Amino acid sequence: MGGEISIIITISLIIFSSPLISKLLKLPTIPVEIMMGTFAAYLAFIVDHPTFHLVAELGFLYLMFLAGLEIDLKKLLSISPTMLKKSLLYNVVLFSSSICITLYFDLGKIFIVILPLISIGVLAALKKEYGDTEWIKMAFIVGLIGEIISIFALTTVSAALEFGVGTDFYKTMALFILFLVAMLMVYKLFHNLIWWFPEIKNYLMPEKDHQEQDIRISMAIFFLMITVMMYLHLEIAFGAFIAGIFITTFFEEHNKQLPNKLEHFGFGWLVPIFFISVGASLEIEALLNWDLVIKAFLITLAMIVIRLLASLLFVKEMGWNRFYMLGLSHSMPLTLLIAVSTIAYNNQSITQEYYYAFILASILEVLLVMVIIRIITSLVYFRNSN
Repeated sequence: MGGEISIIITISLIIFSSPLISKLLKLPTIPVEIMMGTFAAYLAFIVDHPTFHLVAELGFLYLMFLAGLEIDLKKLLSISPTMLKKSLLYNVVLFSSSICITLYFDLGKIFIVILPLISIGVLAALKKEYGDTEWIKMAFIVGLIGEIISIFALTTVSAALEFGVGTDFYKTMALFILFLVAMLMVYKLFHNLIWWFPEIKNYLMPEKDHQEQDIRISMAIFFLMITVMMYLHLEIAFGAFIAGIFITTFFEEHNKQLPNKLEHFGFGWLVPIFFISVGASLEIEALLNWDLVIKAFLITLAMIVIRLLASLLFVKEMGWNRFYMLGLSHSMPLTLLIAVSTIAYNNQSITQEYYYAFILASILEVLLVMVIIRIITSLVYFRNSN
C-alpha cells in the first residue's frame, strides 16, 4: 500500500511540475517527464508495480491514438502526385541509408527500421513556436507519409519479433493487409453514408453537447479498435493509430475542437504517465556509462545525417537556404523511437544497453535539434533585420 501511495503522489507531482520546469528550462515537456521519472525511480519514489505498468501501457496506446489524429485522409489524398512521389522517395533514401549503416557497422537488423522512423508529434511544438511557415508546412506533408510508413514498419517488426519470419509471420501480415483493405472499405462506406445522410454526424456529435458525446464516441472507437487488434493478434498500437485517423477524417470538419480536446485530455494526464514510466525504466548508473552515451550520440548523429541527406530532394521546392530545415524537423521521432525500442526490448531483440541508448538518443535528438533550429532561425532573423 505504501508503494502505491508513493507512486500516485510522485506521478501527480511530476505531471503538475513538468510543464513549469520545461518552461523554465525552455525544453519540450516530454524529455523533462522522462528525466524526472528516472530521478524518481532512482530515489525509490516510483517502484515496480503492475497497475503502474498497465496505466503506462494505456498511455502509450493513447499516444498512438493522438498520432493518428494528426493524419486526415482527405488531405492526404489531395497531395499532388509530384509531392507524393518525392515524399515516398524521401523515405526510400532514409531506409536505403539505414540499410547501408546497419550492414557497414554490423548492427542488429532492428536498426534498419529504427533509424528512418518519422513522427510528426514534436512538429506541433515547432509550429506553436515558429508559426505556420513554409518549411513547417512542407515538413508536415512529407512527415505524414513518413509516419504512415513508420507505423506500418512498427507493425511488421512487432509481428516478426513475436512470431519470427515463418508461417505465423506471413499469416499475421496477410491478416494485417486484409485488415487494411477492410478499413478502406469501411472508410468508403462511411464516407458515402455521411454524404447521403449528413445528419448522422450531428446525431453522433450534437452541436449543443452537454454530455461530452464527442469524447465518448472517440473513446468508444479507440477501445473498439484496440479490441479488434487484440482479437486478430495484430499490433495493438496500430489499432489505436487507425482509430485516431478515423476520428480526424470524419469528424474534424464537424467538430474542429475535437482533436484539441482529445489532445488536452491525453497530454494532461494519461500520456505523461507513459513517459514517466519510460524514465523510471532507466537506471542513472547506466546513463553515466560513457560507452552508452557514445552509442546514443552516434545513433542521434546517424538519424540526423540520413534525414539531411534525404532532404536534398526538396532543394527545388525549399531552396538551398531552407531544405535542411525539413531534415532537422524530422530528426525528432521521439514517440515512435521510444515505442519501437520498448517493443524490441520486451521481445529481447535488443540488449538493455541499446534500449537505454535509444531512449537517451530520443532525448538528445530533441535537445540538439531544438537548439540548432533556434540558432538557425535567430541567425536568419538577425540577418534579415540588418
